[in-house]
Amino acid sequence: MPVIRFILLCAAAALFPGQSSAQGDSPWQMQESGTTAGLRGIDSVDGTVAWASGTSGTVLKTIDGGAHWQKCAVPDAATDGATLDFRGVQGFNAGAAIVMSSGSGDKSRLYKTMDGCRSWNLLLKNTDSEGFWDAVRVDSFDNAWTILGDPVGGRFVVYKSSDQGQTWKSFVKPDRMPRPNSRGQAVFAASNTSMYLNDREYSLAFVTGGTGKSELFFTHQFDFFDTGVTLFFRMQPLPIAHGSQSSGAFSFAYRDCLAPIVNMKQTDCPTVVVGGDYQKPEKRDGTAAYAQFSALLGKSQEWHPAQIPPHGYRSSVQWSDTLKLWITVGTNGSDISRDDGKTWQSLDNGNWNALSLPFVVGPNGRIARLNGSVR
Repeated sequence: MPVIRFILLCAAAALFPGQSSAQGDSPWQMQESGTTAGLRGIDSVDGTVAWASGTSGTVLKTIDGGAHWQKCAVPDAATDGATLDFRGVQGFNAGAAIVMSSGSGDKSRLYKTMDGCRSWNLLLKNTDSEGFWDAVRVDSFDNAWTILGDPVGGRFVVYKSSDQGQTWKSFVKPDRMPRPNSRGQAVFAASNTSMYLNDREYSLAFVTGGTGKSELFFTHQFDFFDTGVTLFFRMQPLPIAHGSQSSGAFSFAYRDCLAPIVNMKQTDCPTVVVGGDYQKPEKRDGTAAYAQFSALLGKSQEWHPAQIPPHGYRSSVQWSDTLKLWITVGTNGSDISRDDGKTWQSLDNGNWNALSLPFVVGPNGRIARLNGSVR
C-alpha cells in the first residue's frame, strides 16, 4: 500500500494499546510474547510450531504451542533491519521460514532462515521506488512462492518463484497483469491475507480497496497446450466499504474445496471477504461479504453483504474446519459466523491484527491462542 496509508495503518494499531476482552470467558488465552512490537504476521505450521512477525525487525517463533515464544535474530541487523516492518511470515517447520517486510521502495524485502532463525538470507529486495509489497504466500502442493504488491507502472505486481525464492518472474505475462480499475486502488498489507494462492488449481486471487474500488481480482482460463499455462485476470466488485485511504477489503478466504484440476470439475466454495475502515473501527457497514465462488475456470458468483456484519472493521478472516465456523478479527475484537458469512456473532473485544488458527496477534506484542471454548 502507498506510504501514506502505511503510516496511517501503523498509527491506527496504536489506538487501542493493551486493550483486553471485557468478557471473563474470552476464548482467546493470552500468551507472553516477550516484545512490545506491533505484530501483523502470524503463521501456524501445525498448532505447535508457529511464527510471528511485526515492526522493528521483529520475528518470533514457538515450538510448544505458544507456551514460550523465542525472539529471533533481526534480519540485516547490522544495517537497517530494525527499521523493517514484517507484515508477512510463512513457516515450513521449526527451522525454516520466510518473512516479508512491507514498505516503500527497498523497504519491501523477503528473507529466509534455515537454521531456526539464528540467521537470515536476503532473497529479494524491491528495487522500484513505486513498489510496496503487501502479501507473500507459499502453496504447499508444489512449493510455489508468490509476492503481491501495489501497482507499479499502472499494473499490480505479482511475482512467482518455483525454486524456493532463488529466481523470480511475473506470475503471468507482464502485459496480462491486472490494471487498477480506479485511481487510488491498492492492496492492504494488514494481515498477509489479502491474497489467496492455490497453485495446483492455477488459482490466485486478491482483494483491493483504498480511494479506489473494493474489488476481487482472480485468475481464470488455462490452456494445457500453451507454453506452460495461460492465465488472465478477471475482476468482481465487492460490497465492502471503500472510497478513503483507510477503507476497503482487507482479507479473503474460502474453503479449500476445489476439485482436482485433472477432473475438470467445477466446485463452488463458500467464500468470505472482510474489511471496512480502520480509521472508523466501530463502523459495521461494509465490513463483510460472502459468495459461493470458484476461481477454477473463472466462474463468477454474486457477492452479498453480510446480513448481520461483524461488530467493526476486520483485517483477517479464516475458516476453522475443526470448529466448523469462520473467525474474523480486527482492532475492536473478533466475531464468528456459522452460516458461511451471512451473519456474525461477537466473540470478544480485544485488539487484533492477524489470524492463523489457533493463534491471533495484535499491537504491543499481543499474542493469544484459541482455547477451544467457542460458543
